[in-house]
Amino acid sequence: MADTPIRTKSRRAMLEFRLWWLVVPAFLFFMIFFVIPAASLFGLAFNKSAAGVIGLTSNITFDNFVRIFTRESYYQSIIRSIGISAAVSLAALFFGYPLAYVVAKTVKPSKASLLMILILSSMQLDMVIRMYGLMVLLGDNGLINGALLKSGLISAPLPLMYNTFGVIVGLVQITLPFMVLSLIGIIKTIHPSLEEAARSLGSSRWHAFRTIVLPLSMPGILAGTLLVFALSMSSYVVPALMGGWKVMVMPIHIYQQIAEVGRWQFGAAIAVVLFITSIVAVAIYHQAASRTAGGRI
Repeated sequence: MADTPIRTKSRRAMLEFRLWWLVVPAFLFFMIFFVIPAASLFGLAFNKSAAGVIGLTSNITFDNFVRIFTRESYYQSIIRSIGISAAVSLAALFFGYPLAYVVAKTVKPSKASLLMILILSSMQLDMVIRMYGLMVLLGDNGLINGALLKSGLISAPLPLMYNTFGVIVGLVQITLPFMVLSLIGIIKTIHPSLEEAARSLGSSRWHAFRTIVLPLSMPGILAGTLLVFALSMSSYVVPALMGGWKVMVMPIHIYQQIAEVGRWQFGAAIAVVLFITSIVAVAIYHQAASRTAGGRI
């Protein structure tokens, strides 16, 4: 006997209901290890700051946030964090787009696989090891300054570390593979016939790239820059090692307040400000990028 439309619809609904059970483990993990800790940290930010006290209380105060925005060292760190993250996003896009374009346009599978292995291999080393490698390269007695001093091109070491420049270089080195991987998939979806049609109508290679490839790859540019921006905003290891505790960004302040001073409430308030700042910056960038891309994002 053939199935009726009602029975078929009922079976389909039952199948969809069973598929939702596959989401339950990930949902529980997300709730237990992200939502609950983040909500606790958010609530802790509105408690009075006290050294060594972690428990939540019902006494709500905004003193922690007032302190953040009335002391220059804290609100300057917000501006500094945003500026560094924006600079890292632009630098990663500048260096990552040509590499992603080459990988996406490589027809031979062996060459494409080799390039992908080279990109992914940089992500296999621990972040701390990579930063120490950069310190050997950029230090006052490092390879770059050593070579320039021996050649007589400079008389004193260049300030390549323990400043904003060193932090930006370190963050670009860490986040560049994420930018490249975000762009490769989008560029691959752009059909070569679009460029060929533009070239056949008299467009130069650069004009075809600027008017066709670049606008169509905007979703990948947005995804890559947002990912790099978020990773840069929340990075603690890179500013600590490459900045030498001289470049005070928000994650550094969070570490100092919680790990060194034991003021969990004030550290939680800085973390909340960092979270809100990241969300607002991402939302503004998303709106600007959507308008630039003509609504394709």
